[in-house]
Amino acid sequence: MTVTSLTASAAPSEEPPAEPAALPAPWDSILPVLQEVGWRALQVAIIVVAALLIAVVLRAVIRRVVDRIVSGAKNRARVDDTQALERSPVAQVRVVQRTRTLGSILQNIVGVTIIVVALLLIVSVINPNILGSLTLLTAAIGAGLGFGAQNIVKDVLNGIFIVAEDQVGIGDVVDLGLATGIVEYVSVRVTHVRDVNGTLWYVRNGEITRIGNLSQGWSRVIVDVGVPADSDIDEVEHALQDAAAGLAKDPKWRSRIVERPEVWGLEAVTGETLVLRVVIRTRAHAKDDVAKELRVRVKRATDDLGLGATISSVRLEGHDGAHRVRGANPPQTKPTPVPIATERPVWRPKLRPKRFRETPPSPGAAPPSGTTTSPDAEA
Repeated sequence: MTVTSLTASAAPSEEPPAEPAALPAPWDSILPVLQEVGWRALQVAIIVVAALLIAVVLRAVIRRVVDRIVSGAKNRARVDDTQALERSPVAQVRVVQRTRTLGSILQNIVGVTIIVVALLLIVSVINPNILGSLTLLTAAIGAGLGFGAQNIVKDVLNGIFIVAEDQVGIGDVVDLGLATGIVEYVSVRVTHVRDVNGTLWYVRNGEITRIGNLSQGWSRVIVDVGVPADSDIDEVEHALQDAAAGLAKDPKWRSRIVERPEVWGLEAVTGETLVLRVVIRTRAHAKDDVAKELRVRVKRATDDLGLGATISSVRLEGHDGAHRVRGANPPQTKPTPVPIATERPVWRPKLRPKRFRETPPSPGAAPPSGTTTSPDAEA
């Protein structure tokens, strides 16, 4: 019997892993640089995208708030557009203008702030040492801008307060000292005013030290009427009062007048003329129209009396204007009485009343006069 021996084949030996091919010498130094540049570029891209997203979100929030305020004003006035809002009974167009102006200012501030912060972050990502090296240069530039651009900063700050406090608005008739006219545009740096001749004035907000707004609140129409010296003053005053009262009751003019007309009486005597004054308080935007109609009615009233009257409009200023702000009979300030100290009571001893003792009468003495004795006693 033949025994066949099988020889087991030996297991294959494990081969070592192949080593990566060595990079050329230049790539050993370039690859880390590329990785660093790529990582920083990715950070810069993230910063830019984040800044854009934040700017878009904040602008959308500001725009939404402005739209809600504007739509609320329009809903309260029951109108659809700003032009109709100006003619509506609830005139809140100033709220709309101020809100939109402040909204644009906030959007600009947000945009500039985000850009500056994003640039600083990008510079710090590219090279963190740059900010430290630019500290001195930045301080020098800031000092230069502080001296050179202080007028711009003054204009911007003053413009923000003018808009926020509603000192002027588009369409207002204002006296800025430097220019007088209608406001056509208000920004954070300049205000555009067009005068009666059509000249457009650009007034820097930092140069505005006082503002006289003729379109806010109320105005007063003052008309002086000169009549001959031999005229009956009471008759003329009644005629002027009737003419002004008829104007105030007219449905066409009633909504433009805020108080009852007043006749301030005889204001002056000049030669052969007596000057009487009639006054009406009106809405700010209706002063000129009411003044024209009042002069027409006063002229008709004086013509009916057969008087050749001279009529002129007056603008009070100075002490006389300040004294007559409240009307014909402003309340006078009463003198404050000087307090008088109460007198302290002087202590005095109390006097006791004297008591008189009644002495009994003697047995033989007669009774005092005016007394009667009973019969029993006599018995």
